[in-house]
Amino acid sequence: MVALSSALLAAALGGGLWLVARRYLRPAGRAAAGLMRGKTVIVTGANSGLGRATAAELLRRGARVILACRDRGRAEEAAAELRREQALERARAQLPPAAEGAPAGELIVKELDLASLRSVRAFCQEVLQEEPRLDVLINNAGVFQCPYMKTEDGFEMQFGVNHLGHFLLTNLLLDRLKDSAPSRIVVVSSKLYKYGEINFEDLNSELNYNKSFCYSQSKLANILFARELAHRLAGTNVTVNVLHPGIVRTNLGRHINIPVLIKPLFNLVSWAFFKTPVEGAQTSIYLASSAEVEGVSGKYFGDCKEESLLPKAMDDSVAKKLWDISEVMVGLLK
Repeated sequence: MVALSSALLAAALGGGLWLVARRYLRPAGRAAAGLMRGKTVIVTGANSGLGRATAAELLRRGARVILACRDRGRAEEAAAELRREQALERARAQLPPAAEGAPAGELIVKELDLASLRSVRAFCQEVLQEEPRLDVLINNAGVFQCPYMKTEDGFEMQFGVNHLGHFLLTNLLLDRLKDSAPSRIVVVSSKLYKYGEINFEDLNSELNYNKSFCYSQSKLANILFARELAHRLAGTNVTVNVLHPGIVRTNLGRHINIPVLIKPLFNLVSWAFFKTPVEGAQTSIYLASSAEVEGVSGKYFGDCKEESLLPKAMDDSVAKKLWDISEVMVGLLK
Protein backbone atom coordinates (compact mmCIF):
# COMPACT_ATOMS: atom_id res chain seq x y z
CA MET A 1 0.00 0.00 0.00
CA VAL A 2 2.82 2.40 0.89
CA ALA A 3 4.67 1.56 -2.31
CA LEU A 4 1.54 2.08 -4.36
CA SER A 5 0.75 5.39 -2.67
CA SER A 6 4.32 6.56 -3.30
CA ALA A 7 4.05 5.54 -6.91
CA LEU A 8 0.79 7.45 -7.27
CA LEU A 9 2.31 10.53 -5.67
CA ALA A 10 5.37 10.33 -7.92
CA ALA A 11 3.13 9.90 -10.93
CA ALA A 12 1.03 12.87 -9.94
CA LEU A 13 4.01 15.14 -9.32
CA GLY A 14 5.92 14.00 -12.39
CA GLY A 15 2.75 13.98 -14.40
CA GLY A 16 1.90 17.49 -13.34
CA LEU A 17 5.14 18.71 -14.85
CA TRP A 18 4.41 16.65 -17.94
CA LEU A 19 0.93 18.18 -18.19
CA VAL A 20 2.55 21.59 -18.48
CA ALA A 21 5.20 20.38 -20.93
CA ARG A 22 2.99 18.24 -23.18
CA ARG A 23 1.30 21.26 -24.78
CA TYR A 24 4.70 22.32 -26.09
CA LEU A 25 5.77 18.88 -27.32
CA ARG A 26 4.10 18.50 -30.69
CA PRO A 27 3.50 14.98 -31.98
CA ALA A 28 5.69 14.06 -34.94
CA GLY A 29 3.33 15.19 -37.64
CA ARG A 30 2.53 15.38 -41.29
CA ALA A 31 5.41 17.73 -42.01
CA ALA A 32 7.66 14.68 -41.80
CA ALA A 33 5.51 12.56 -44.14
CA GLY A 34 7.73 10.68 -46.56
CA LEU A 35 10.83 11.10 -44.41
CA MET A 36 11.13 7.33 -43.95
CA ARG A 37 10.13 6.36 -47.46
CA GLY A 38 12.14 3.37 -48.68
CA LYS A 39 13.35 2.49 -45.17
CA THR A 40 12.63 -0.82 -43.43
CA VAL A 41 11.91 -0.68 -39.70
CA ILE A 42 11.35 -3.47 -37.15
CA VAL A 43 9.29 -2.60 -34.06
CA THR A 44 9.02 -5.28 -31.39
CA GLY A 45 5.77 -5.43 -29.41
CA ALA A 46 4.03 -3.34 -32.07
CA ASN A 47 0.45 -4.57 -31.71
CA SER A 48 -0.45 -2.24 -28.82
CA GLY A 49 0.65 0.69 -26.68
CA LEU A 50 3.92 2.46 -27.46
CA GLY A 51 4.88 -0.03 -30.16
CA ARG A 52 1.63 0.42 -32.07
CA ALA A 53 1.84 4.21 -31.83
CA THR A 54 5.46 4.13 -33.02
CA ALA A 55 4.61 1.84 -35.95
CA ALA A 56 1.62 4.02 -36.92
CA GLU A 57 3.70 7.18 -37.19
CA LEU A 58 6.57 5.52 -39.06
CA LEU A 59 4.03 4.02 -41.47
CA ARG A 60 2.58 7.51 -41.92
CA ARG A 61 6.07 8.71 -42.78
CA GLY A 62 6.36 6.12 -45.54
CA ALA A 63 8.38 3.34 -43.88
CA ARG A 64 8.09 -0.37 -44.50
CA VAL A 65 7.26 -1.42 -40.94
CA ILE A 66 7.64 -4.96 -39.64
CA LEU A 67 5.40 -5.60 -36.64
CA ALA A 68 7.35 -8.16 -34.60
CA CYS A 69 4.85 -9.59 -32.12
CA ARG A 70 4.36 -12.64 -29.93
CA ASP A 71 0.67 -13.03 -30.80
CA ARG A 72 0.30 -13.14 -34.59
CA GLY A 73 -3.50 -12.84 -34.39
CA ARG A 74 -3.38 -9.62 -32.39
CA ALA A 75 -0.64 -8.29 -34.64
CA GLU A 76 -2.75 -8.97 -37.75
CA GLU A 77 -5.68 -7.15 -36.11
CA ALA A 78 -3.44 -4.18 -35.29
CA ALA A 79 -2.09 -4.13 -38.85
CA ALA A 80 -5.62 -4.14 -40.28
CA GLU A 81 -6.60 -1.26 -37.97
CA LEU A 82 -3.50 0.73 -38.95
CA ARG A 83 -4.23 0.22 -42.65
CA ARG A 84 -7.82 1.40 -42.13
CA GLU A 85 -6.61 4.46 -40.23
CA GLN A 86 -4.16 5.29 -43.00
CA ALA A 87 -6.87 4.93 -45.65
CA LEU A 88 -9.19 7.22 -43.67
CA GLU A 89 -6.47 9.83 -43.29
CA ARG A 90 -5.82 9.78 -47.02
CA ALA A 91 -9.54 10.05 -47.74
CA ARG A 92 -9.88 13.06 -45.45
CA ALA A 93 -6.90 14.66 -47.17
CA GLN A 94 -8.54 13.82 -50.51
CA LEU A 95 -5.52 11.83 -51.66
CA PRO A 96 -5.87 8.87 -54.03
CA PRO A 97 -4.67 5.48 -52.66
CA ALA A 98 -1.31 5.81 -54.43
CA ALA A 99 -0.79 9.51 -54.93
CA GLU A 100 2.23 10.53 -56.92
CA GLY A 101 5.03 11.41 -54.54
CA ALA A 102 3.06 10.34 -51.47
CA PRO A 103 4.80 8.17 -48.87
CA ALA A 104 4.29 4.49 -49.68
CA GLY A 105 4.19 2.95 -46.22
CA GLU A 106 3.80 -0.81 -45.86
CA LEU A 107 3.02 -3.12 -42.94
CA ILE A 108 4.42 -6.63 -42.52
CA VAL A 109 3.49 -8.95 -39.64
CA LYS A 110 6.00 -11.46 -38.29
CA GLU A 111 5.86 -13.64 -35.21
CA LEU A 112 8.47 -13.00 -32.53
CA ASP A 113 8.36 -14.36 -28.99
CA LEU A 114 11.19 -12.78 -27.03
CA ALA A 115 10.67 -15.34 -24.26
CA SER A 116 11.97 -18.00 -26.65
CA LEU A 117 15.48 -17.92 -28.11
CA ARG A 118 14.28 -20.44 -30.68
CA SER A 119 11.62 -17.96 -31.80
CA VAL A 120 14.14 -15.11 -31.92
CA ARG A 121 16.45 -17.17 -34.14
CA ALA A 122 13.60 -18.20 -36.43
CA PHE A 123 12.44 -14.59 -36.75
CA CYS A 124 15.93 -13.35 -37.60
CA GLN A 125 16.46 -16.12 -40.13
CA GLU A 126 13.20 -15.14 -41.85
CA VAL A 127 14.11 -11.44 -41.85
CA LEU A 128 17.58 -12.10 -43.25
CA GLN A 129 16.13 -14.26 -46.01
CA GLU A 130 13.35 -11.86 -46.99
CA GLU A 131 14.60 -8.34 -46.23
CA PRO A 132 17.52 -7.04 -48.31
CA ARG A 133 17.96 -4.10 -45.95
CA LEU A 134 17.18 -3.06 -42.38
CA ASP A 135 17.38 0.65 -41.56
CA VAL A 136 15.98 0.83 -38.04
CA LEU A 137 15.53 -1.70 -35.23
CA ILE A 138 13.33 -0.54 -32.34
CA ASN A 139 13.58 -2.76 -29.26
CA ASN A 140 10.27 -1.76 -27.72
CA ALA A 141 8.57 -4.89 -26.31
CA GLY A 142 8.69 -5.51 -22.59
CA VAL A 143 7.30 -7.31 -19.55
CA PHE A 144 6.52 -5.27 -16.43
CA GLN A 145 6.55 -6.56 -12.85
CA CYS A 146 5.04 -9.96 -13.62
CA PRO A 147 4.79 -12.80 -11.07
CA TYR A 148 7.84 -15.05 -10.98
CA MET A 149 7.99 -17.16 -14.10
CA LYS A 150 10.62 -18.34 -16.53
CA THR A 151 11.12 -18.10 -20.26
CA GLU A 152 11.24 -21.15 -22.51
CA ASP A 153 14.99 -21.25 -21.95
CA GLY A 154 14.81 -21.01 -18.16
CA PHE A 155 15.53 -17.30 -17.65
CA GLU A 156 13.61 -15.07 -15.24
CA MET A 157 10.90 -13.59 -17.46
CA GLN A 158 11.64 -9.87 -17.15
CA PHE A 159 15.40 -10.25 -17.60
CA GLY A 160 14.84 -12.84 -20.33
CA VAL A 161 12.39 -10.80 -22.42
CA ASN A 162 13.46 -7.23 -21.73
CA HIS A 163 17.19 -7.84 -22.01
CA LEU A 164 18.27 -11.26 -23.28
CA GLY A 165 15.67 -11.63 -26.03
CA HIS A 166 16.50 -8.22 -27.46
CA PHE A 167 20.22 -8.85 -26.96
CA LEU A 168 20.10 -11.91 -29.19
CA LEU A 169 17.75 -10.25 -31.68
CA THR A 170 20.04 -7.26 -32.11
CA ASN A 171 23.20 -9.32 -32.46
CA LEU A 172 21.68 -11.61 -35.08
CA LEU A 173 20.56 -8.61 -37.16
CA LEU A 174 23.72 -6.53 -36.77
CA ASP A 175 25.30 -7.50 -40.08
CA ARG A 176 22.16 -6.52 -42.00
CA LEU A 177 22.07 -3.20 -40.14
CA LYS A 178 25.73 -2.62 -41.01
CA ASP A 179 25.10 -3.47 -44.66
CA SER A 180 22.24 -0.94 -44.68
CA ALA A 181 24.15 1.88 -42.98
CA PRO A 182 23.52 4.58 -42.06
CA SER A 183 21.13 2.72 -39.80
CA ARG A 184 19.82 3.01 -36.25
CA ILE A 185 19.02 0.92 -33.20
CA VAL A 186 16.57 2.36 -30.67
CA VAL A 187 16.25 0.77 -27.22
CA VAL A 188 13.27 1.53 -24.98
CA SER A 189 14.22 1.55 -21.30
CA SER A 190 12.62 3.23 -18.28
CA LYS A 191 13.38 5.79 -15.61
CA LEU A 192 12.91 2.94 -13.16
CA TYR A 193 16.41 1.74 -14.06
CA LYS A 194 17.45 3.98 -11.16
CA TYR A 195 16.17 1.41 -8.67
CA GLY A 196 17.99 -1.54 -10.19
CA GLU A 197 21.39 -3.17 -9.94
CA ILE A 198 22.87 -5.96 -12.04
CA ASN A 199 22.92 -8.89 -9.63
CA PHE A 200 25.52 -11.08 -11.29
CA GLU A 201 25.25 -13.59 -8.45
CA ASP A 202 21.58 -14.28 -9.19
CA LEU A 203 20.60 -12.99 -12.65
CA ASN A 204 17.70 -15.45 -12.81
CA SER A 205 16.44 -14.36 -9.37
CA GLU A 206 16.26 -17.95 -8.18
CA LEU A 207 17.47 -17.09 -4.68
CA ASN A 208 15.21 -14.09 -4.24
CA TYR A 209 12.53 -12.56 -6.48
CA ASN A 210 11.27 -9.02 -6.20
CA LYS A 211 9.26 -8.11 -9.29
CA SER A 212 9.95 -4.38 -8.98
CA PHE A 213 13.70 -4.86 -8.58
CA CYS A 214 13.83 -7.35 -11.45
CA TYR A 215 12.07 -4.93 -13.79
CA SER A 216 14.48 -2.16 -12.82
CA GLN A 217 17.42 -4.53 -13.28
CA SER A 218 16.24 -5.38 -16.79
CA LYS A 219 15.86 -1.69 -17.68
CA LEU A 220 19.34 -0.93 -16.36
CA ALA A 221 20.56 -3.83 -18.48
CA ASN A 222 18.97 -2.17 -21.53
CA ILE A 223 21.01 0.98 -20.93
CA LEU A 224 24.27 -0.87 -20.28
CA PHE A 225 23.68 -3.00 -23.39
CA ALA A 226 23.18 0.09 -25.54
CA ARG A 227 26.29 1.69 -24.06
CA GLU A 228 28.52 -1.31 -24.78
CA LEU A 229 26.98 -1.78 -28.23
CA ALA A 230 27.68 1.87 -29.10
CA HIS A 231 31.36 1.30 -28.32
CA ARG A 232 31.42 -1.81 -30.50
CA LEU A 233 29.67 -0.07 -33.40
CA ALA A 234 32.01 2.94 -33.48
CA GLY A 235 32.97 3.68 -37.08
CA THR A 236 30.28 1.46 -38.65
CA ASN A 237 27.71 4.23 -39.26
CA VAL A 238 25.22 2.23 -37.17
CA THR A 239 24.02 4.19 -34.15
CA VAL A 240 22.32 2.99 -30.99
CA ASN A 241 20.50 5.16 -28.48
CA VAL A 242 18.31 4.41 -25.49
CA LEU A 243 15.28 6.25 -24.14
CA HIS A 244 12.67 6.39 -21.45
CA PRO A 245 9.11 7.14 -22.62
CA GLY A 246 7.88 8.58 -19.34
CA ILE A 247 4.74 7.36 -17.57
CA VAL A 248 2.37 6.12 -20.25
CA ARG A 249 -1.15 4.68 -20.21
CA THR A 250 -0.61 1.22 -21.70
CA ASN A 251 -1.41 -2.38 -20.76
CA LEU A 252 2.19 -2.92 -19.60
CA GLY A 253 1.04 -2.72 -15.97
CA ARG A 254 -1.52 -5.51 -16.29
CA HIS A 255 0.28 -7.57 -13.63
CA ILE A 256 -0.05 -4.86 -10.97
CA ASN A 257 -2.83 -5.51 -8.49
CA ILE A 258 -4.42 -2.23 -7.43
CA PRO A 259 -6.73 -2.34 -4.37
CA VAL A 260 -10.38 -1.73 -5.23
CA LEU A 261 -10.61 1.35 -3.01
CA ILE A 262 -7.58 2.97 -4.65
CA LYS A 263 -8.41 2.03 -8.24
CA PRO A 264 -10.70 5.06 -8.91
CA LEU A 265 -7.92 7.38 -7.69
CA PHE A 266 -5.36 5.55 -9.80
CA ASN A 267 -7.57 5.80 -12.89
CA LEU A 268 -8.08 9.53 -12.26
CA VAL A 269 -4.34 10.11 -11.90
CA SER A 270 -3.68 8.01 -14.98
CA TRP A 271 -6.08 9.88 -17.24
CA ALA A 272 -5.10 13.27 -15.85
CA PHE A 273 -1.34 12.98 -15.80
CA PHE A 274 -0.01 9.97 -17.73
CA LYS A 275 1.01 10.30 -21.35
CA THR A 276 -1.06 8.75 -24.10
CA PRO A 277 0.73 6.07 -26.17
CA VAL A 278 1.08 8.57 -29.01
CA GLU A 279 2.77 11.07 -26.69
CA GLY A 280 4.92 8.38 -25.11
CA ALA A 281 6.10 7.18 -28.52
CA GLN A 282 7.49 10.54 -29.62
CA THR A 283 11.05 9.91 -28.44
CA SER A 284 11.17 6.51 -30.16
CA ILE A 285 9.94 8.13 -33.37
CA TYR A 286 12.43 10.98 -32.98
CA LEU A 287 15.41 8.65 -32.52
CA ALA A 288 14.28 6.44 -35.40
CA SER A 289 13.78 9.21 -37.95
CA SER A 290 15.03 12.67 -37.03
CA ALA A 291 17.96 14.21 -38.90
CA GLU A 292 18.84 15.95 -35.62
CA VAL A 293 20.30 12.71 -34.21
CA GLU A 294 22.06 11.53 -37.36
CA GLY A 295 25.40 10.12 -36.20
CA VAL A 296 24.53 10.45 -32.49
CA SER A 297 25.17 7.23 -30.59
CA GLY A 298 25.41 5.89 -27.05
CA LYS A 299 23.12 8.54 -25.56
CA TYR A 300 20.06 8.48 -23.30
CA PHE A 301 16.95 10.46 -24.23
CA GLY A 302 13.63 11.53 -22.74
CA ASP A 303 11.00 13.80 -24.33
CA CYS A 304 13.16 14.04 -27.47
CA LYS A 305 16.09 15.51 -25.53
CA GLU A 306 19.33 14.03 -24.27
CA GLU A 307 19.32 13.39 -20.52
CA SER A 308 21.96 12.49 -17.95
CA LEU A 309 22.35 9.06 -16.39
CA LEU A 310 23.30 7.86 -12.93
CA PRO A 311 26.92 6.65 -12.65
CA LYS A 312 25.83 3.00 -12.40
CA ALA A 313 24.31 3.25 -15.88
CA MET A 314 27.63 4.50 -17.29
CA ASP A 315 29.88 1.86 -15.73
CA ASP A 316 31.80 0.44 -18.70
CA SER A 317 33.22 -2.48 -16.72
CA VAL A 318 29.72 -3.61 -15.67
CA ALA A 319 28.45 -3.11 -19.23
CA LYS A 320 31.28 -5.25 -20.63
CA LYS A 321 30.74 -7.97 -18.01
CA LEU A 322 27.00 -8.03 -18.70
CA TRP A 323 27.67 -8.30 -22.44
CA ASP A 324 30.08 -11.21 -21.97
CA ILE A 325 27.68 -13.12 -19.71
CA SER A 326 24.72 -12.40 -22.00
CA GLU A 327 26.61 -13.83 -24.99
CA VAL A 328 26.96 -17.11 -23.13
CA MET A 329 23.40 -17.14 -21.81
CA VAL A 330 21.86 -16.75 -25.29
CA GLY A 331 24.29 -19.16 -26.93
CA LEU A 332 26.32 -16.73 -29.03
CA LEU A 333 29.39 -18.04 -27.22
CA LYS A 334 29.80 -21.51 -25.81
